[in-house]
Amino acid sequence: MEFLLYLLLFFLLNSRLINAQGPPSPGYYPSSRAQSIGFNQGFRNLWGPQHQSLDQSTLTIWLDKNSGGSGFKSLKNYRSGYFGSSIKLQPGFTAGIITSFYLSNNQDYPGNHDEIDIEFLGTTPNKPYTLQTNVYIRGSGDGNIIGREMKFHLWFDPTKDYHNYAILWDPNEIIYPKKNDATFPQRPMYVYGSIWDASSWATEEGRIKADYRYQPFIGKYSNNFKVEGCAAYESPSCRRAPSSSPSGGGGLSRQQIEAMLWVHRNYKVYDYCRDPRRDHTHTPEC
Repeated sequence: MEFLLYLLLFFLLNSRLINAQGPPSPGYYPSSRAQSIGFNQGFRNLWGPQHQSLDQSTLTIWLDKNSGGSGFKSLKNYRSGYFGSSIKLQPGFTAGIITSFYLSNNQDYPGNHDEIDIEFLGTTPNKPYTLQTNVYIRGSGDGNIIGREMKFHLWFDPTKDYHNYAILWDPNEIIYPKKNDATFPQRPMYVYGSIWDASSWATEEGRIKADYRYQPFIGKYSNNFKVEGCAAYESPSCRRAPSSSPSGGGGLSRQQIEAMLWVHRNYKVYDYCRDPRRDHTHTPEC
């Protein structure tokens, strides 16, 4: 199964494995037009090299009580594109642990960075993983966090097999349409993956912490990443990314929209636009 993060979290738009309980088919799969690369072609270890291993088919990263986990980073930074990874999560008790795949420029702009996240929030046995997406623009570390969190329970078990998850970021749209420069990430970002302890908030708002009796906590990424984008140094005219819809233009087809709405109706558990505690003057797309 494959997923795409785009506009209003169209993470199901690449779904290939459909069953009676799953969403209607979106009919078009952008990943089929994205370039595949191996880890050594496009990435390097960022931290925790002793908690990262690579073989021909799989990149494995893990966290235990003696480490801060592990992470990796793309060799290039990009200003647009399609970025995907096939991920398999750990079953059992994973509360407090986050496995992620995301875009960020935090190392270039510490305290004033942009970020687009796909995060899997750990859970306890017999409860579903939560897939959280988020976007930060210019300043998630300055004490005035303006995130765009959305959370979904998954209608399948992400621990039994690999499933593809992706971000499609173009100059006009990501999770929401571009309203103005101040609310849309435009500076180049690197591609990251990581596993780490976020006990303070990851599971039931921090009520259940990581329990290292269940270590190591493991994330597996297929050694077949999808990267098709415009690097920061390339010409401003570059538009190298698969189209979000079969028409080849912007936006989505009716069939894709119906598939997206099915997930929103049935599995969405949090939407920043519907949170009365939020100041929506900072999120005009709401």
